[in-house]
Amino acid sequence: MNDLTLIRKNLFRKKLRAILLTLSILIAFLIFGVLGAFYSVWTSGGALAADNRLVTVNRINFTVSMPFAYWTRVSAIEGVDNVAHASWFGGYFQEQTQQVQTFAVDPETYLAAYPELTMPAEQRQAFLDTRDCLLVGADLAGQYGWSVGDTIPLLSNIWQKTDGTASWTFNICAIFDAEDDKVPANYALFHYDYYNEALAFNTDQVGWLIINTTDASLNDQVSRAVDDMFANSPSETETTTEAAFNEAFANQFGNIALILLFVVGSAFTTILIIVGFTMVTAINERTGEIAVMKTLGFPAPRIFRMVLAESVMLSLVGGLLGLGLANLMITGVADAAAAFLPGLALSAPVFWVGVGLAVLLGLLTGIVPAINAQRVKIITALGKQ
Repeated sequence: MNDLTLIRKNLFRKKLRAILLTLSILIAFLIFGVLGAFYSVWTSGGALAADNRLVTVNRINFTVSMPFAYWTRVSAIEGVDNVAHASWFGGYFQEQTQQVQTFAVDPETYLAAYPELTMPAEQRQAFLDTRDCLLVGADLAGQYGWSVGDTIPLLSNIWQKTDGTASWTFNICAIFDAEDDKVPANYALFHYDYYNEALAFNTDQVGWLIINTTDASLNDQVSRAVDDMFANSPSETETTTEAAFNEAFANQFGNIALILLFVVGSAFTTILIIVGFTMVTAINERTGEIAVMKTLGFPAPRIFRMVLAESVMLSLVGGLLGLGLANLMITGVADAAAAFLPGLALSAPVFWVGVGLAVLLGLLTGIVPAINAQRVKIITALGKQ
């Protein structure tokens, strides 16, 4: 009988206890897998950001608009390849509960700023040429069942038109997607001119500028030039890389990393205590058996390795089951959540971090029982039987 067989038999000698421990570990890694996948998507904005793309916002706050004239003035700065602008519309479809992320943009420069957005050539041209066109992301179109040729109203809970209404009518003439599933396709774009000409207030203002530099090495130079240009003006600016802007935007919702760390840390601490004490108890119950094994010639280091391997195996079984169940759950909701969390999946880094944590958990919970087993004295242990 080899060591692996002995480890397996000892691990499941009390099936109810082994099952309960496995379930406890499974739950911890289920939580880790689901929250890890969510965190990966939430923080993916920085990873997907182009290294030569900058974002300029009002220094007060990114929700405060800037004069439209800034757009053309920034275009003249040395090192700038393209400048686009965008403004938050705050739209909803039919009911206020059906929120739609919608932005008013300059079509040509915006598509040049984000070449990763893909669509058929004829639809791209239709968006550029059609004043009331709505360019819809594939995930958003799937959420509401929209298709090219549909005419829909979008209402704003922020902006009003000069006629007193808050509804704009759009013709869906194009649907965009991206080759990378992590690139969001859960929002819509329309012509700034179509939006601006009907506004009752805040006309000729833009929300932020997207600047493509000719080379990423010029980012700092261009950022300083933009902010210096508008220094001491009524609308001073702050220019950062797109990655930094996305991170700052995510942080508006709180320190997600700290929240996840607290939740996962609490779960693992609890499991560590439970499994640790249980393993110590299990080894104490087998003191006599360990003494017999030593009598038969099992050296102390071998017994140490076997007990530690038993703990690691238990942790790995529970951890892999938990990660597998997390993957099934995430896969099941990924399509439904695509409009809100595009690219939701249990990524390879999260999975392997989970495996590493399972091994670490097994080592931490098994080290004390393994040391105790190694130190068992044959005469003392057999004398207690």
